[in-house]
Amino acid sequence: MTDPTTNPTPWPLADGRELLFFSLPGHEPTPVTDRRPLPPRGDAQSQVRFDRQTGQWVAIAALRQDRTHLPSADQCPLCPSPSGTTSEVPAPDYDVVVFENRFPSLSGADGRAFSLPDVGVDDFLSAPGHGRCEVISFSSSHTSSFGELTLPHARLIVDAWRHRTADLMSRPGIEQVFCFENRGEDIGVTLTHPHGQIYGYPYLTPRTAHMLAEARAHAQRHGTNLFADILAHEVAAGTRVVARNDLFTAFVPYAARWPVEVHLYPNRLVRNLSELDDAELDAFAAIYCDLLKRFDRMYPMPLPYISALHQYRDTEAQRDGYFHVELMSVRRSATKLKYLAGSESAMDAFIGDVLPETVAERLRGLAS
Repeated sequence: MTDPTTNPTPWPLADGRELLFFSLPGHEPTPVTDRRPLPPRGDAQSQVRFDRQTGQWVAIAALRQDRTHLPSADQCPLCPSPSGTTSEVPAPDYDVVVFENRFPSLSGADGRAFSLPDVGVDDFLSAPGHGRCEVISFSSSHTSSFGELTLPHARLIVDAWRHRTADLMSRPGIEQVFCFENRGEDIGVTLTHPHGQIYGYPYLTPRTAHMLAEARAHAQRHGTNLFADILAHEVAAGTRVVARNDLFTAFVPYAARWPVEVHLYPNRLVRNLSELDDAELDAFAAIYCDLLKRFDRMYPMPLPYISALHQYRDTEAQRDGYFHVELMSVRRSATKLKYLAGSESAMDAFIGDVLPETVAERLRGLAS
């Protein structure tokens, strides 16, 4: 399959942000002028502040208080706008679109050089919130979901993720690119239209930094890759494997934090989506959709979930990384949610509610 996203169609929005149309073969976008009276993009920018207690950067983005929150279907900013007056997508229809978030947590990664300040200089250290936050709308259909899409359409989203990963990784000051989806009001979404987000951070996120430190220590002790060894052990054990094909394996992790948690690994070590070949991209789209379908068969209602794509650069600092997806849900039964209370929120000490092996067995039985 050739890559249909080599040349996505760019289109300007009313306030100067760029929108990209990613289209299936034979589908040509027909955008119209964005006629909304949007205020010009001002100089207001978020900032990042360094927390000396944890050694972590924290983004402060007060402008996000004004972002759109659960609008009615006729006011959805991700539905097509044939007139160019009602949404972020000035077109009568589309397959997949990506655009810079109107209310970004991070912004300004436009090619100019940037680096965070030395953390040893000041006790109250801050810097501009340099980075980029994009929205990716998976479909023009307001009521669809990723798992319901055709495989060619799912593959198009994977290609769009891949395109944006390569672009953002090439920008000065971007240390990590994170593609993710929040699905369901129980997770905290503010738009119900099927979509995800793509963040370009100016620093390694805390979880990524922690996992890389563990992987580096493992490599020094054993001379092997931590993630590859975890995958091999899960395949050998078999009890937590949910689905597997020639190129990818999905399993519930041994020490799962969430009531429903599945990790999806390619069967060979790659660091990010750009290193997967065409066959692997096809296999990834297929097994990913299969997992989402299993999720939605667990209970009478669709399962709320977070999908997190862990990607790494081919650099000295990130060389021990291994591309994988972590899917997780707060729903622990048909009628109960897991809330992150004292132990989890205050101490980051997770307590599992169900056995990982039990969840894996149930998900294996939900194949179509």
